[in-house]
Amino acid sequence: MAEAPLDLATRKQQLREQAHAARNAQQNKDELSKIICDTFMALPEYAKAQTVMFYIDVRSEVRTRHSLPAALQSGKTIIVPWCNDAGELELFRLNNMDELAVGMYKILEPKLELRSLPEKQCRAEELDLVMVPGVAFDRRGARMGHGKGYYDKLLQHARKDTPLVALAFECQLFPEIPVGSHDIFMDKIITESQIYIGRGRE
Repeated sequence: MAEAPLDLATRKQQLREQAHAARNAQQNKDELSKIICDTFMALPEYAKAQTVMFYIDVRSEVRTRHSLPAALQSGKTIIVPWCNDAGELELFRLNNMDELAVGMYKILEPKLELRSLPEKQCRAEELDLVMVPGVAFDRRGARMGHGKGYYDKLLQHARKDTPLVALAFECQLFPEIPVGSHDIFMDKIITESQIYIGRGRE
């Protein structure tokens, strides 16, 4: 008797575990991350954008924090996300690195006392370019996160003309990521060796 096909959630979880293991084992993360972030900041989409969202790396993600100072000096409005108690991402206008502190999960995030200031808040619709993290990707631009849907919710509110550019190590790319109806495809994925052109949003 043939085995029943694995459901979407199970397939995603298996891939997520493989991708985490590959990313954790990746050597030279700092050097490769610099290459990836430099490529992001050399994109024509970056040159054109005025308001750019950077994610701040956690654990073994492509490291972005070392590139933030250069981005802050570029004359652009730099936005970073943080997660509220409801499990949703909010956006913060970052002016200098001193506005960040290590939070309870050892994640670098905007200081608590600054988050509610009106001048520090930003809406997803204001973003001209979004840097997106992820656990696993394929060359079509399909993305898999941690399964909590933080970025899916946020990206639903981004303008249709705002490019979504993911950063990943080459080891995080798989032949095909299983996708559901709510999954959002990236416009580009940048690795240490290539820029992949994704399907983007329909």
